[in-house]
Amino acid sequence: MNLLAVVGSPRKGKATDLLVDRVIEGVRSKAPNCNVKKLNLIEYDIKHCRNCLACRESKSNEPYARCAIQDDMEHIYEDVLNSDALIFGTPVHMGYATALMMSFLERICWTFAKPEKGYPNVRGCPLPRSDKKRRAVIVVTSGIIPPICRRFCDHAAPLIRGVIEDSLNAKTVGDMYAGDIAHRGADRYYDKTFKLGEKLV
Repeated sequence: MNLLAVVGSPRKGKATDLLVDRVIEGVRSKAPNCNVKKLNLIEYDIKHCRNCLACRESKSNEPYARCAIQDDMEHIYEDVLNSDALIFGTPVHMGYATALMMSFLERICWTFAKPEKGYPNVRGCPLPRSDKKRRAVIVVTSGIIPPICRRFCDHAAPLIRGVIEDSLNAKTVGDMYAGDIAHRGADRYYDKTFKLGEKLV
């Protein structure tokens, strides 16, 4: 199994990063030979989507379309393509995923999807270019807002869940919200994130 962990925190070694590591440990406890790659997005040159639509309009039969922007995403696309399981970790900034994570999600949307999914009265929604099925888990952190108030400030998890389903054919098998970390500490959530990793296998 190829596991790709994507961390959208601008701060390495802090709560989100540590909790994603615990998810990875949970995965390895069940699948010790799992091939793991972790991307701290802050370390990469990932430019914002220009909305040029080159990827969306691509008629390529490849599992992903080429992006017009040349940056580190060119290599990351291969990591995404090769993944069987995914971990997404992000703090919530004003209730949403960080700008780092949003840029990543925007850049994978139409590269890995084509505008062929339809609903009544709506056409052109994302449909995965590949039939490959993936599994995913999502970890969302907040420094201040406690878990009891999650529904008021976590718009990140549903967004990530929707994008990866529509673009990567990924089923989210679990997510967790680690809240009030400034007072509770990240270690309070270590057991839950470890179990989330076990669930991913």
